[in-house]
This record gives sequence, structure tokens and C-alpha cells, in this order.
Amino acid sequence: MKTRRRDIEIFSLSFLDVICCGFGAIILLFVLSKFAEPVIIEEVSKDLQSVIVQLEKELHEIRGETAVLNRELQGTKEQLSQEKKKLARLQGDLSNIKGEFAASNQHAQVQNIIEEKLASALQQLTDEMKRLLKNQPREVDRSVGGIPVDSEFIIFIIDTSGSMQRNAWGLVQKKLAETLKVYPKVKGIQIMNDMGNYMFSQYRGEWIPDTPARRRAIISNLSTWRAFSNSSPVEGIQAAIRTFYAPDKKISLYVFGDEFSGDAIQPVIDEVDRINRATKDGTRRVRIHGVGFPVMLKNQVGRGNTGERFATLMRTLSKKNGGTFVGLNNTRP
Repeated sequence: MKTRRRDIEIFSLSFLDVICCGFGAIILLFVLSKFAEPVIIEEVSKDLQSVIVQLEKELHEIRGETAVLNRELQGTKEQLSQEKKKLARLQGDLSNIKGEFAASNQHAQVQNIIEEKLASALQQLTDEMKRLLKNQPREVDRSVGGIPVDSEFIIFIIDTSGSMQRNAWGLVQKKLAETLKVYPKVKGIQIMNDMGNYMFSQYRGEWIPDTPARRRAIISNLSTWRAFSNSSPVEGIQAAIRTFYAPDKKISLYVFGDEFSGDAIQPVIDEVDRINRATKDGTRRVRIHGVGFPVMLKNQVGRGNTGERFATLMRTLSKKNGGTFVGLNNTRP
């Protein structure tokens, strides 16, 4: 008997259950993913925002550090530029020094040649000079430091102004004592200020006898002498010459001062020429020496400097009247 084939059902109940469960699971996953998506996005957004803030902070710090580095770099560039300029200047100085050194070497060589020739010529002339000078009388040098000290009478004209008293009085006393030592013995001394006032009124118009006691008294009284002064030596010079000029006396006049406040120099020179008459041999009976103290030279600048005018006046008077002018370098005793 032939067995009957069973019909196969394609869509059975079990299959539909499986399909339905599968679709249900898919739908459930889809729903769950839709609900979780905003939360995830929000969390991601927060994380990104914090990262952005951190990055901006780091960027700000980097920009600050960059600005500092740029400033330091600019300063370094400027310093480098200055150093390059300094190096160029030093190289130029070095080149000049090398040139001067080379020139000095050449000059030294020429100088050596000249000195050798002069030494040879001097050697050749020595015997002849000795022969010519052998019978010549030796002339006595009556000068100290270039200042003639052959006078028999000496007069000091001292500026007693405030500028001299405050700034140079110690040096004035020292120079007066040194000048007196140059003249161990004279026939008479006189001390006057630039206005023609006498230190010792009892010797007005007379010579002070030269004794050790009188010399000590002069130096001692000078330390406290405060006679009125107009900061000009003209009155004292003229008064001394008019009072003590004598054709038979050799007189030296020493003018100590720091300034000339008068109007003009030439009228003073003309008046001294008139009253200090020359002898038959053309020499002046009163030698005029000047000692300049650089008080006003330090305190004044320009053509109106009274210290420079004093130096000009005394240099001219000294030259025309057989004397010497000495300008001191400082006012320290």
C-alpha cells in the first residue's frame, strides 16, 4: 500500500512566533537607542566644551609666552646691533692705533737719526766751546724758577677779596712765605692789599725793616687780615709805584690775585708805563711779578671771566716791566 506524503506547512505557528519576537526586539532596540541618543550627545557636548576651554586657556598661555619671547628676542637683536656697532668702532680705533703706531715707529727712527747727528755735532763742538768759554767770566744767575730776585726792596700786593679768603687763603700764606725765603735779606719790605691799604698802618709810606721778627709778624698777621677789596689789583699797583718808586732803588712788586674786575686793561697798562719810568738803559726800576690763583677760572666761563682778565693784565704788566707771571694750577696749600 503506498504511503501518502504529508503536506509541509511553510508558515507554521512557531515560525511566526520567532519572527514576531525578532521584530519586537528590533523595535525595542530602536526605541531604546532613540531615548539614549540625547543623553549621549549632551555628555559628549560637555566633554567637548571642557576640552575647548582647556585648549583656549593653553592657547592664551602660549600667546603670553610668545609675546615675552618676542620681546626678549627684540631686546637681544637690539643688544646685538649695539655690540656690532661697538665692535666696528673698536675695529676703527684699532686701525687708527695701528696707523699711529706705524707713524710713531717711523718718527722714532727719524728722531734717532737726528739725535745721532746732533750728538756727533755736539761732540765736534765741545772742544771749540771749551776753548772759547775758558776765559769768559761766569755770569751769576740771580733768578729762582725764572723769576729775577736781584731786587733790594720787595712789595706784596695781595687781593683780600672774599673769593680769595674763602678759596685760596691758605695757599696765599704759603706762597708769601716761600717768596720771602727766596730773598734771604733785603733792605725793606711792604705789604699792601689790592686797594692800597697797608697791613701795618704804622709803616704807611715807609719800608718795614727786614728782620726775622718782622717776617714772622707778616706771616702771622696775614692769616687774620680782612681788609676791604674790590677784586682789582690796579689801585694797589699804582699806589705802591707812586709811593715807593725811586731811581736809586731796585724794587720788586709781587701781585697775588684771582681776578680783575675793572673796565679795560689798556688804560691800566698805559698808566703803569707812565709812573714806572724806565732808566737810561731801558729797564724799569720797579719789577712787576704776578701770581694768579685759579679761583675764578673754575667758577666762571666765557669771555667775561674775571680770572682770565687778571691773567691777561698781569701777563702784560710783567712782560713790560721786567717781571714774570706765574699761573697756579689749583688752590690747595
